[in-house]
Order: sequence, then structure tokens, then C-alpha cells
Amino acid sequence: MKIAVIDGLGGSIGKEIISRLRENFPEVEIVALATNAVAVSQMMKAGANRGASGENAIKVSIKEADLIIAPIAVVIPNSMMGEVTPGIAEAISLAAGEKVLLPLSYPKLKIVGTSELPLPHLMEEAIEIVKKKILE
Repeated sequence: MKIAVIDGLGGSIGKEIISRLRENFPEVEIVALATNAVAVSQMMKAGANRGASGENAIKVSIKEADLIIAPIAVVIPNSMMGEVTPGIAEAISLAAGEKVLLPLSYPKLKIVGTSELPLPHLMEEAIEIVKKKILE
């Protein structure tokens, strides 16, 4: 199984997710994708097998992922202070891999039907989803 973890800005969310994935699944291939090199660098330090940044790298690499874990902003064009281009959002949205999106709050975006759990709890929930998929 190949898991793509996507983040942007500083990469702190992606870094934590990769760290938790690596603890639970040392054999799984993890690809760190981000909108910038700083975020990829942080995620690589957490244990990703490969990493790349930028629109084209995301558009090409996301096609290989069986599972995609990211903040929900990655499917919203111009989010993350404009780092998520319309091309990135479209490529992720259309990717065949199952998406596990963290419902983080962004300005002017409210997601109904989700609990407002703290980020560490959301990450743990995402890891539980991955565990179920790997065990299938």
C-alpha cells in the first residue's frame, strides 16, 4: 500500500501524521507531498520514503497513492493562503486513491456533521482509518 500525506505551509500536520504512520506501519510506503519544500523537508524528517513539492509533483505523484491523508484544504482551490492551486485541488479530488481528509477549520468554511475535536484526536482517528484499510 502506498500512502500519500499532503500538507503545506510549514508541514507540521503532515509531519505528525507521518510520524504516527511510521510508528504503526514501518513497512508501508509513505510519500510526502506538499505545496512547498519546507513542508516536504519536515515530513521527510518524520520518516517518509519519498517527497516532492509543487503543483506538477503533486499532480504526477498523487495518481500512485492508494490512500491520501491531508487537511480538507487540499481540495479547496486557493486555500492555505493561496498555496493550493486550482490544479492541485483538482488533481487530489480526482485521484483514484481513497481520501482521508482532516476537517480543520479555515476562514469562511464550516463543515457540518463533524465534531470539533482537537487536532491530535483527528489525527488518531485518521490513523485508525488507515489501520482498517491496511488490515483489509
